[in-house]
This record gives sequence, structure tokens and C-alpha cells, in this order.
Amino acid sequence: MAEILLSGVKKRFGDLQVIHGVDVEIANGELIVIVGPSGCGKSTLLRMVAGLETITDGEIRINGVRVNEKEPMDRNIAMVFQNYALYPHMNVFDNMAYGLKIARTPKDEISKRVGEAASLLQLDGLLDRKPRQLSGGQRQRVAMGRAIVRKPDAFLFDEPLSNLDAKLRVQMRLEIKTLQSNLGVTSLYVTHDQVEAMTLADRMIVMNEGRVEQIGQPLEVYEHPASLFAAQFIGSPSMNVIPATIEGGVVHLGNGCRIPTDTSASGEVMFGVRPEHLVMDDDGPITMETVMAEPLGANTLIHGRLAGTDTTLVASVDGAVPNSEVAREIRFAAHSSHIHLFDPRSGVRIQR
Repeated sequence: MAEILLSGVKKRFGDLQVIHGVDVEIANGELIVIVGPSGCGKSTLLRMVAGLETITDGEIRINGVRVNEKEPMDRNIAMVFQNYALYPHMNVFDNMAYGLKIARTPKDEISKRVGEAASLLQLDGLLDRKPRQLSGGQRQRVAMGRAIVRKPDAFLFDEPLSNLDAKLRVQMRLEIKTLQSNLGVTSLYVTHDQVEAMTLADRMIVMNEGRVEQIGQPLEVYEHPASLFAAQFIGSPSMNVIPATIEGGVVHLGNGCRIPTDTSASGEVMFGVRPEHLVMDDDGPITMETVMAEPLGANTLIHGRLAGTDTTLVASVDGAVPNSEVAREIRFAAHSSHIHLFDPRSGVRIQR
């Protein structure tokens, strides 16, 4: 296991700054998920930890040792890629054993480690097969096994489930979380899928355009997003955000809607409320002009507009509600603890 420390880590390609300074301390055995949209710099950050990208500024330490100048092979980390990166002409055993053979590990030790990893990953009966004879999930297990046998200080996962179908992704998420927990190996996991981030992470790093928007436990980020970007990126469906003003502790949504709040702020704000926190209430202050219902089985998403405006709204209600039963106008209320306010210029959360 390893402690990983990133201090002021930056990356430039010529005049283009792609990582604007990352500071984070990762504890022994912790699983950190780096999440954000495509192009936000999350894979670049991971590759700098791995040693596959040079660092422009800052410092990376693994177990207290500065590794900025160390080659990838000298950092004792193992990386699992999106495309598996298996050798097609080798069977499963040889793919898993390859790194150990290069390191001149004794044959008995290789057989022992590969056997233990194969048992852990339920690959025992597949060791003689070639990658083309395996399913996507099995190939990903082989890639993970190749990392496990090396007994690294840290695992680095670069969107390892992106090539799998939805059902298999759910299964593999559970397997990765269980495996990482049992092995207790410090792990960095990159994904653009916020559901993966929420379900896997001990803590998550939310990134946007090379900057860290927030670092925290999944529920902490969900319930108390530090910025407008984090609020809208984490959570599915996305948080409703409405331009508003505050006067005398009352939020005005611009259509006569008035919502009391416990903030001392005043002036222009961005008002946020998650779809699942909108509660049907005949006397509620928020009126939605409905457009469509989207029944999902356990719940229904009701899409519409804030009455008298062009602002779109989504509400999540329990149960299956067909389109034919959705009223043209529905009133909603939201508890004050579920209301989020953000500065419209900086996007920073307004503390209450």
C-alpha cells in the first residue's frame, strides 16, 4: 500500500495549460475517483502519477519518495487501461505472468501469484485461452489480474469499464470495489461516469477544464456541492438551476415565485434544487408547465418549464406515472435544506 501526495501539480503543452495545480493527499488503501467530462484533464493527471506524462510544475510523492523524475517501472504502480492491452498471441496465464517474467521472478513464484490472482478473479478455468476467446468482462479481469500479480503499491484505473455494456459495467463495478477493499491497495480511478464515481469512491475529485472543483466523499459532494459545475455534474438527472434574486431572505424566481430561505445573501444568485427534492404540493410555490412524463418503473421523471418562463425543470416522483395522467400544471415545494445557492459569476456555492 502507498500514500500518494500531489502538491501543486501542473501540466502545460507549450503555451496551453491543461492542469492548473492539483493538491491532494491520498491515504493508504483509499480509492480515489477522478471524475469529470471528456477533456477536463483527468487522464492526464493519472498519467502523470504513472510517469507516462512529465510534470511541468509541482511534485508527486509515493510513500514519501519524490517520483517526478522516476521511470514508470520504478514507481511500483500497476495500470489498468480502457482497452485491456492484452497480448493477443499469449494465453491468459502468460498475459498475467508477463510482467513477472520480465522482472525475472522465479517460476514457482510466478505460478503461485498467477494462481492466486486467477482464483480471486474467477479465471481458474480460463488460463489456457487466448484473449479472442474471452468476453469483454473476462478480458478486463485478465488485465486486472496482470496488475494484481505484481503486488504494486497502487492501482491506476483509466476508464476500465467504458468498453462494456451497461449490465456488465454494474457487475464489474461491484467486483472492482470488492477486490480493492479486500486487497487494501491504494487506487486512483478515472471515469467520466458520475454513477461510477458515486458508487466506487471513498473520495472523489471533481475536475473541470484542468481545475479541481471539489474533493470530498460522494454524498458530501452530492449534498453540498462546492460549485455550480459540481452541482450539475454530480447527480442524475442533473440539478435544476434557475436564475433568481434574493431580497430580505426571500428567493424570487422571476415569475412571481417566492421561496423563503435562511441566507443573508442578497442580489443575483443561481437557485438550485435536485429533481428528487421537488415534492408535489398543491400549495407549493414552484409551478411547472409540464411537457412530458418519462416513466422509469420505480420513479417517473416529469419534464417541463417553470411557469411563465423558458427555464426547463425536471422533477422525479415515486412510481410509474404515464403521460396521460400528468396534469398540464403541477405545483411543487422544496424543503429549505435541499435548496442550493450559487454566485452567478464565479459559480461558487453561497454558504448559508
